[in-house]
Amino acid sequence: QVRLLESGGGLVEAGGSLRLSCAASGRGFIGYAMGWFRQALGSEREFVAAISWNGDNTYYADSVKGRFTISRDNAKNTVYLQMNSLKPEDTAFYSCAVRTTYSSHYDSALDYGYWGQGTQVTVSS
Repeated sequence: QVRLLESGGGLVEAGGSLRLSCAASGRGFIGYAMGWFRQALGSEREFVAAISWNGDNTYYADSVKGRFTISRDNAKNTVYLQMNSLKPEDTAFYSCAVRTTYSSHYDSALDYGYWGQGTQVTVSS
């Protein structure tokens, strides 16, 4: 069993930055890719970013490419999402997840078997 705990969300003005953290405990997440997803009020959950098990490969949604950076520290069982140049449309509930199904795509929520409870990010205009 893997438990994930997100932190770092909050209220920020447009153009500002936030850094989300996702700490894993239990069996840990070594050897698994990790992802961040978000869900805005009234919208479906969408892929934000993913990182391979060793951090060598990263993947981003077009909407965040160049502004967000995903990283991981396997020694600390933690994955991060650095969010810069935030926009009001980035406002959403952000969740991290462990990718437990291997496929050619990193952006399908169906491939992620463990999820954290999430953290709210609100960007004011």
